[in-house]
Amino acid sequence: MKISFMAGALAGTAVAIAGGAVAGYHLYQTAHTAKVVSAKPLTRTVKTPRQECHDEEVTHTKPVKDQNRLIGTGIGALVGGVLGHQVGGGSGKTLATVAGAGAGGYAGNKIQQSAQQHDTYTTTEQRCNTVYDMKEEPAGFDVVYELDGGKHHLHMNSDPGDSLPVKDGKVDLASLKNAPGLANNP
Repeated sequence: MKISFMAGALAGTAVAIAGGAVAGYHLYQTAHTAKVVSAKPLTRTVKTPRQECHDEEVTHTKPVKDQNRLIGTGIGALVGGVLGHQVGGGSGKTLATVAGAGAGGYAGNKIQQSAQQHDTYTTTEQRCNTVYDMKEEPAGFDVVYELDGGKHHLHMNSDPGDSLPVKDGKVDLASLKNAPGLANNP
């Protein structure tokens, strides 16, 4: 019975020491870490420019050789004068010739102008515009943690997990800076 008592006492002592060690470690850990309440992933929109091109048919007016439309005016005046000369008699014939030449010249000018405006050709030209492709990229984490009964924010590049290291009552930023993941601190 003495051996059973000794084994029981020894086992009880081991359990008490282990329990104390666990409780002590938990107390030490609580004093040296801040509990992470949330780590919300953040994103940012990235705009990437690119050229978008297409072919388009464009109608051009051919270059005009006779800017003042002298040929049309001259031919119109000649035809109008000949036709005017056919009308009337005596001194009225001269007046009809002059009036016919004036009206014919004007009509010839307008006919040549219309012909020049409708003398066109078509080409295919490439037209380009800048368009933007949008995509979402990860932009770190907005971390909320509890320390000394208050909630605090921290922006990190990666998820910190359940806790952050604490030294002298503050989150240990130096150890975070050495570790990948700290973006900036408020």
